[in-house]
Amino acid sequence: MKRIDSHQHFWQLSRGDYTWLTKDLGVLFRDYMPTDLKRELSHANVSDTILVQAAETLAETDFMFRQAYTQSFVSGVVGWVDMEGPEVLEQLTWFMENPYFKGIRPMIQEIDDVNWMLKSELTPVFAFLEDNELSFDALVLPMHLENLQKLLIRHPKLHVVIDHGGKPQIAEALGFDIANSINRQWAEDIAQLAKNKNVFCKLSGLVTEAGDKASYADIEPYMTHLLNCFGANKLMWGSDWPVVNLTSDYSSWFDIAAKFIAKQPKQDQENIWSGAAKNFYRL
Repeated sequence: MKRIDSHQHFWQLSRGDYTWLTKDLGVLFRDYMPTDLKRELSHANVSDTILVQAAETLAETDFMFRQAYTQSFVSGVVGWVDMEGPEVLEQLTWFMENPYFKGIRPMIQEIDDVNWMLKSELTPVFAFLEDNELSFDALVLPMHLENLQKLLIRHPKLHVVIDHGGKPQIAEALGFDIANSINRQWAEDIAQLAKNKNVFCKLSGLVTEAGDKASYADIEPYMTHLLNCFGANKLMWGSDWPVVNLTSDYSSWFDIAAKFIAKQPKQDQENIWSGAAKNFYRL
């Protein structure tokens, strides 16, 4: 069965533009390059990946393009542009000339203004994404989901994928039923967003949100909720490597996801492992 990792990163500290990446992040504070990932892909029998931005610079998008041209497993690149910059549409037009370019990801979770995505200045950019069928990776926290719904009312043709399941606060909710925990609003917002045919979701990042002491049983309710809401045709597996190493590792998260996916009908398994990513990112 074909497997696509819909969400992975590379970084090289000497490039100097990973402002969020500091020594206090421990295991993440080193280079993570293709040689490191190839071993993981082989173990998980993953043939293709989507390489996603990790720095708020145009230079990093160029860096990712170089990796895509030299690494046969990279099938698509999700880059970054300054969405408020005066040349943003020209930059997007230029990126579109690259066959690996699939869309963009602003680092919304790092932006202080919770209403940032609704700024009127961004309307031309979202319209450009709609008109050119470019993807929008929504790196959001639960507090952003309501505004994401508002954004989609304005831009109903926008192709959105919610990264890491919208980052539910799993660690804080351990021991509580999902319907009665602090994630109740997350669950409701996710269900509402999933009604939009153009909104997909990544089955990724959950082991990081759960913490290093979480078990499969702690994470399964969240995977189940995402599957129930989006369906297998709009839910795509991703490793979030190397960020996954904060609380786990590639193979451990793969095994957790594989145990859950194996319980689903064969066609659903194929969709989660590859079909949804292939369709969303136009591979």
